[in-house]
Amino acid sequence: MRRIFSTYIYRNQPLTSSLLAAIKHAGIDSVEVFCGTPHFGYRVPEAIRDLSGMLEEHDLQLHGLHAPTERNFVAGRESGIPMSIADPERIRRIDAVDEVKRALDVAEILPFRYFCQHLATGRQEADPRRFEAAFSSLEHLILFAKQRGVTIALQNSANELGSPASLHQFVKETRLDLRYCFDIGHAHIDSDVAASFELMRDRVVTTHIHDNHGERDEHLLPYEGTIDWDAALTDFSRTSTALPLVFELKEQSPGMPSLDQIRAVFDKLEKHLDEKGVSTTQV
Repeated sequence: MRRIFSTYIYRNQPLTSSLLAAIKHAGIDSVEVFCGTPHFGYRVPEAIRDLSGMLEEHDLQLHGLHAPTERNFVAGRESGIPMSIADPERIRRIDAVDEVKRALDVAEILPFRYFCQHLATGRQEADPRRFEAAFSSLEHLILFAKQRGVTIALQNSANELGSPASLHQFVKETRLDLRYCFDIGHAHIDSDVAASFELMRDRVVTTHIHDNHGERDEHLLPYEGTIDWDAALTDFSRTSTALPLVFELKEQSPGMPSLDQIRAVFDKLEKHLDEKGVSTTQV
């Protein structure tokens, strides 16, 4: 099993060489980098080249990027101003699309495969105006990404607009050539993990792996919440190719979970898969 780790947990601090060295020391092979300043200056060519050099130095692969979700982000604050490619206000939507394009442009210097994109942030309803705005945004962004060798993976979120059912209907109606990032934690909050995965299965190319108790988006380590991991891993095993399992966690207290704890849970998950006879070879 390739061990892939999202740097989202460190979004409030710069992505340094020492941090990447510690991630590698924890037995992790690849990273998904969160696009948010001051964590990663995705708009600055020098910062992109620096990241490329650090990844090479520590023998880490770049699995993908997570799209920026807000602007005016300040270190030490939980959030800035939310940004949405489904914003019905044209000026704000175009501004969001431009920001996403700047993140996709990273591939011109540092190639990567997947770009995880939220349809919306916050608790947004399935408003037809928002779906129309999302269609306008994604019609342009999909082509922009393909020209850079990147696949946009639309992520299910814990709101009505980004629910698996809404995403399924959106793709069915628009016929956009979209792929998915299946977020198991969000699916657990939204409704039912198995039913959600079934709606998304045919288009899932990557995942976000974390746990919760079915109420809040806690981003806990697997096995620390109430997700049925035995059932979930069985569902994952029924895809035509092994899915990349990307740990996307939140800091629960300063320094926790530690990279040692994260490594131990990767070990546990891999053992769980081996016991079930699941192939973990990924392409």
